[in-house]
Amino acid sequence: MKYYTAALSLLTLFSCGKKEQQQPAQPQAVQVTLTEVTTSEASYYDEYPGTVVPLNEIELRPQVTGFITGIHFKDGARVRKGQLLYSIDAQLYNANYDQAVASLNVQEANVSKAQKDADRYHELEKNDAVAKQLVDNADAALEVAKRQSDAAKANIKAVETSVRYTRVQAPFDGVIGISAVKVGAAVSAGQTILNTVSTDNQLAVDFNVDQKEIYRFTNLMKGQKPADSTFTLKFGNDIYPASGKIAFLDRAVDTQTGSIKARLIFPNKTNQLRAGMSGTVRVLSNSKGKSVLIPYKAVTEQLGEYFVYVAGDSSKVTQRRIVLGTAIGPNVIVKEGLKGGEKIAVEGVQNLREGAVIQEGK
Repeated sequence: MKYYTAALSLLTLFSCGKKEQQQPAQPQAVQVTLTEVTTSEASYYDEYPGTVVPLNEIELRPQVTGFITGIHFKDGARVRKGQLLYSIDAQLYNANYDQAVASLNVQEANVSKAQKDADRYHELEKNDAVAKQLVDNADAALEVAKRQSDAAKANIKAVETSVRYTRVQAPFDGVIGISAVKVGAAVSAGQTILNTVSTDNQLAVDFNVDQKEIYRFTNLMKGQKPADSTFTLKFGNDIYPASGKIAFLDRAVDTQTGSIKARLIFPNKTNQLRAGMSGTVRVLSNSKGKSVLIPYKAVTEQLGEYFVYVAGDSSKVTQRRIVLGTAIGPNVIVKEGLKGGEKIAVEGVQNLREGAVIQEGK
């Protein structure tokens, strides 16, 4: 009996000890520093990557085949509309023109002869001195001669055009680049690129904006003023001295990206802008309401999305996705996901996870 009681006691103690071991340990609270989300009227710029492009640009290609006999400009020079830029050997085309003129003279002589023959037969016909068939034949010969003369005139125009195309002229006022060919080079009609001419007194800057901003940019385009400084351009840390004007939004949204192309126009009096430059378009915020502002160090990034840890009830945090706006010093504007008065973790964020228990440090 004593042995039975002792064994029962040992079994009871072992079971209690096992239950104590199976009880899960309470999660340790993570030490964090919380801050309250605030709203304020912040003046800031939204920034977009942009590319400088000419308002007008054209590749010069010859319209006749031949050899370059003259280059009449300096690389990089400013050119005027109609200015002679390249000469192409015109000997063959001049010879073709002379031949076309000679052919026209022959055809016109044939028309004159056919006209006289027709007139003569018609006079004879009045006195019934010639067969009707001969009169008809004379009229037909006259018509053929006239058609041949018209064809010769058309040929002259075509050959004359070829002669004119041996002189490559500037299509508009602008700046010409570095010549891609030298004197003596063989060029093919419509194939060889001779050079590029582009305008530079004003240059455009193209950039893409989200389709959600179409309404905003449409209003900005309507409300532009002469001294408006809403649109500026930045290269690195340098701000371009002149402000731009929004010219237009593209006709449609790109269905692949959900964005639409916008174009600004900037003056280029000092020639600081060059086609192909990459810069940053700065658009001054025109929001009259208050913006949500948080410390940037509270933000974590995962797979291209941004999150903060929001303190909730029971001393636990919830991970929440946010949409960031412009950074202002150590802070950043939050476009979506937070509202004023909520508390977020700013210190100890690296130790947090969804549902973690927190303890605010002193």
